[in-house]
Amino acid sequence: MRKVAATKAGADLRGEVLLTLAQLRLATPRQLKALLLPHQQDTDHVRRALRNLLAESPALVGRTHRAQQSYWYCTPAGLAEAAASGELAPTTGRTTGKRIAASKTGLREHGLALVDPVIAFHQAEMADHADWRVEVAHPTPAGNLVPDAVVLLADGSSAFVEIDRTMSYARLLAKLERYDAYRGAPTSGRGNAARAPRSHWQETYAGPSLERPFPPVLFVFAPAPRRAAPETREAAFHDRARPSWRITVATTTLPQLTRDGADRPVWRVVGHGEGRRALTALPKPR
Repeated sequence: MRKVAATKAGADLRGEVLLTLAQLRLATPRQLKALLLPHQQDTDHVRRALRNLLAESPALVGRTHRAQQSYWYCTPAGLAEAAASGELAPTTGRTTGKRIAASKTGLREHGLALVDPVIAFHQAEMADHADWRVEVAHPTPAGNLVPDAVVLLADGSSAFVEIDRTMSYARLLAKLERYDAYRGAPTSGRGNAARAPRSHWQETYAGPSLERPFPPVLFVFAPAPRRAAPETREAAFHDRARPSWRITVATTTLPQLTRDGADRPVWRVVGHGEGRRALTALPKPR
């Protein structure tokens, strides 16, 4: 009976695993289990689904091994099947899952670190794992802004998410300037009698009657070899930030986010002292 149940679970998981890898680009079996079978104690069902996808002709997923760990990603055939399902949001991600998995640099760890906040938000029921988009370009007067991810939250609002492992503080602050430029970009189009012209962010995130403010920018400081601890880097970032932006910026560390949960007061708002707030209590942008 157990064998039959396991086989069925593997078959049922096939599409979900494929879509999740196509969406997030890279994941380990442990991460896929946390998203798709959170109440299972082991990764057996997920691994069986992955092997089934790998055995297709052509293979729909690929894998690579590093340090006794396997990393899985969609092949071109897998991406095509996921896109054909109609359940995958169109994306023009700049980096493929295969390239991330095979990377000898921090690119692979960065890609995997991004999946962990997805898990934290999913477990807190603040956002479904299917409601994340990775590396989608947003136009600004100074060129494209490419967030690490954009998440559609359960309340219908959105948030930008950035993972920091190795970026310099100067680059972090420069990216925030790009967010501010995106928020302040002029409107485009002529509008009509019923609606005034809107900027890209208003068209994309503000809702039909502009009731939603500019999405907050959430920085998650993740562990990295030969770097200061995430909490040390977070504190140093706040010391250096002198916000003149018209956006809300909040930070946390990946260990705190995964330990306490995305629905808890884990976010420290830049320019608002050292206290931490829940995501729903973040201040509105100016």
